[in-house]
Amino acid sequence: MSGILTLKKVTKYYGNGGSVVKALNEVDLEMEKGEFVAIMGPSGSGKSTLLSVIATIEPPSGGDIIIDNKSLRGMKEKEMAAFRRDKLGFVFQDYNLLDTLTAEENILLPLHLQKRNEMEKESILSSLSLRLSIEKLLKKYPREMSGGERQRTALARALSTSPSLVLADEPTGALDSRNSKIIMDLFSKINRDMGTTILMVTHDAYVGSFASRVLFLKDGGIWNMLYKGDRSREEMYREILSSLSVLGGDEDA
Repeated sequence: MSGILTLKKVTKYYGNGGSVVKALNEVDLEMEKGEFVAIMGPSGSGKSTLLSVIATIEPPSGGDIIIDNKSLRGMKEKEMAAFRRDKLGFVFQDYNLLDTLTAEENILLPLHLQKRNEMEKESILSSLSLRLSIEKLLKKYPREMSGGERQRTALARALSTSPSLVLADEPTGALDSRNSKIIMDLFSKINRDMGTTILMVTHDAYVGSFASRVLFLKDGGIWNMLYKGDRSREEMYREILSSLSVLGGDEDA
């Protein structure tokens, strides 16, 4: 395997003067190509901030972030926007689909921005819609879909550019248990069959149990790490719950 993501002493401060809060405290992290990593921790632990700085949504206050052998430090805004479009895929809790576009148009939007040719776009759309079982949804608008269908569409959009790294922020947070399992089974299948590298923030131990590695954050730093290895998902789930009980906080089981 080869490294896809490296964090070197990444820090993030909020506020100024006498009210400065250190949200990230010199975080070091290595993530290999093809890994599926979950970030967990109580509210205020820094997990959402960590995802935001990796996603280039917010700049870190210090340290360096390297994605696919490219350092983000000193990158100009135009270059950053192109990098974000071409190298990163995003899956959000609230889907972030455009309401005025059909599922097909939402999925193809990143490819339009990349100026891909029509044959290429059609091939990618066909492959992803089949893989994610959304062939019958392509002409529907988001308002005509269930939450699970919207998230599968959002996942197809995230994968359309074959990104180096998919970033998922509470991808099952708005879904019921049945659709949560469907989405997480798809994440696992995509990771396994396509070799897609996934970094996911979740508060849910069940969702975290699908990952091959779980990072537990506390006070802006990595407190513990759990590898799945040969464990079953049920065993991984129990290990995560055990770690969270020691860590404390407000995580859901």
